Amino acid sequence: MSHNGEMSARSEGFSNPSADQSRLAEYRQVSTESPEPDVIRYAAELLDSGALVAFPTETVYGLGARASNPKAISDVFLAKGRPLTDPLILHVARVEQVHELVSEFPEDAAELAARFWPGPLTLVLPRHPDVLDLITASQATVAVRIPSHPVAQALLLETGFAVAAPSANRFGRISPSSAAHVVSELAGQYDLLLDGGPTTLGVESTVVDLSGPVPKLLRPGGVTLEELSEVLGEITYADRVITAETTNAPAPGQFLRHYSPLTPLLLVEGDESLTQQILQALGDKGVTALSVEIPQDQIEAARNLYQLLREADATDAKLLLVRPTQSAGIGRAVNDRLFRAAQGRSLKDCSEESVRRALAIALAELP
Repeated sequence: MSHNGEMSARSEGFSNPSADQSRLAEYRQVSTESPEPDVIRYAAELLDSGALVAFPTETVYGLGARASNPKAISDVFLAKGRPLTDPLILHVARVEQVHELVSEFPEDAAELAARFWPGPLTLVLPRHPDVLDLITASQATVAVRIPSHPVAQALLLETGFAVAAPSANRFGRISPSSAAHVVSELAGQYDLLLDGGPTTLGVESTVVDLSGPVPKLLRPGGVTLEELSEVLGEITYADRVITAETTNAPAPGQFLRHYSPLTPLLLVEGDESLTQQILQALGDKGVTALSVEIPQDQIEAARNLYQLLREADATDAKLLLVRPTQSAGIGRAVNDRLFRAAQGRSLKDCSEESVRRALAIALAELP
């Protein structure tokens, strides 16, 4: 047991049990322009009682639980099959509430909050001792953000407390950008689903670690590296950094296996002609592969990324191929998700060895 009475993080994840029939599994459609007060009040009451509520944010749908309720937080890990080494993000409605969750709120945090909150930015800060170890993977920091989605804002204002809300999908799978995605991922694992329509941004929040001497971008997202640099000046970031699942991650989205379709996916690090060559070579060997076309417009690419991956995953293709977009702006976030969806696997040519490797992955002969 840890100092605050919660279980310490373990390397293994919870299993994802069959649908818990004791869950209410209710569905309520809610207006994004003017969220219905009675629906929001009911959702807040459920959260207060220890229930799990799935709700939209501007990034993706989250599976919410009251942050101070150990049982509810444990239920989130159980529902998702999420390893305890993967910390959760806490969501609040006001900056004042953040001060109750952290032990330090440096000047950089204040400047970023003034510029980007409410919005798709998560800050990693030194934690307050009262924050549950289960939320932080027993680390000295906590991740917090203030979402801008009207439904999320209304819900958090109504509760008045912090809500832990990772993406409402099974661990490692494609994140949900619509209520239908939540149902397909976690049917029976939540008490209430608030349907606020498709999310507007489509990829998870940017995560910035301010706990060290130099700000560090841990996960690219809707607030771009370029925008962060305008405020912070110096900030460090490294593409394709991986945290082992047996190690406590500094923030969500650090593991290699993330955002993944069930159908194996490979990055094609070349032009369209290379994709066509690989498709043809695999077809000649009797393997049906599919090229997932990512929009050239980066905003559209981010908004539609998870829907495109789900549609491709629903085909009879044995292998999915996708080319990264330009690695700048929000395109950096799209490429991060694609890299992890592909579990780091890529093809750079159409050599016999590359085709043999792709074939083995398609036939599940390689991990």
